[in-house]
Amino acid sequence: MKKRAPNREKKKAKKAIILVVFLAIILFFVVVMVSNSKKPGPLNLGKLNPRVPGEAFIRTNEQLTRGMLKNWLPNDLFWPTVLLDNMPNFQLGELEVIRYNVRVLRDNLSRMRTTDKLDPFAEAAFTSLSNDPLKWWFPSYESKLKETVNNLEAFSRNLVTGKSFFYSRADNLAELLRQYASLMGGVNTRLINAPRDLDNAVDVEGPEKGGVKKPAKLVNINIPWYKIDDNFYYAQGVAYALGESFKAIRVDFLGVLKDKNSVKLLDKILESLNRCNFDPLIVFNGDPGSIFANHSLNLSGVFNDARQKINSLIVSLMQG
Repeated sequence: MKKRAPNREKKKAKKAIILVVFLAIILFFVVVMVSNSKKPGPLNLGKLNPRVPGEAFIRTNEQLTRGMLKNWLPNDLFWPTVLLDNMPNFQLGELEVIRYNVRVLRDNLSRMRTTDKLDPFAEAAFTSLSNDPLKWWFPSYESKLKETVNNLEAFSRNLVTGKSFFYSRADNLAELLRQYASLMGGVNTRLINAPRDLDNAVDVEGPEKGGVKKPAKLVNINIPWYKIDDNFYYAQGVAYALGESFKAIRVDFLGVLKDKNSVKLLDKILESLNRCNFDPLIVFNGDPGSIFANHSLNLSGVFNDARQKINSLIVSLMQG
């Protein structure tokens, strides 16, 4: 009996150590996941040179990219953040807006005419962003984000010295806004295809194609439950990056906006985009008569309101 007692004590000690280690691992996972679930705040662009058009827009995209570079989550494989899905989708939404911004910068904003040569730094920044954002290696997407930051910084320096250009014309702003409206249309489709009371909806694009009447075609809109929050946070990432982009547009295109009497309209767009930032404890997908909200449709309401105002701003720019 005297020999068995120490063995029992050793077993208890081993179990206690295993339990402590297990709890420590769980605590570590929780802390890492919580600390990486915080959304980014408003950007601080610092002091801008009023004589350098486009500086606010370039700095905004540079800072958005730099923020993602510090903690890019969608390609994580060997860290507790691999269990996250909300913030990775938020970052993918941010990334999509930056891609649109840099593409329009390359194709329109940095060129007097479409026949002019592409700015090398704008082109290099867009090429870097075009890589697969989920790649962890060969190359890692973090390395591509770093290249993007470097190219945008170089473009910004060239703006100051007159080697690169930013043409803040009404037609260029209208083109940028058209791209935004197109992006937001796709995002809004993800959001409105979330009601639990519908499994199918009429395809509004297919039945009368080419003027020929055809039977109404139904499309499946039964979004899996595990994708509801993915679409929600992706849309919030788009709204956040659009909001920061519109703040820059208000600075760089202020003369155009005043000329078209559209400053207040842009401010209303910013209000709608700011209202997209709310944090439900759980993203519910409730029925119309349920006591639970349908957060996707709630977000869609203010998101689509911003999109409609953007369309109005496009008309104002082209006709005002």
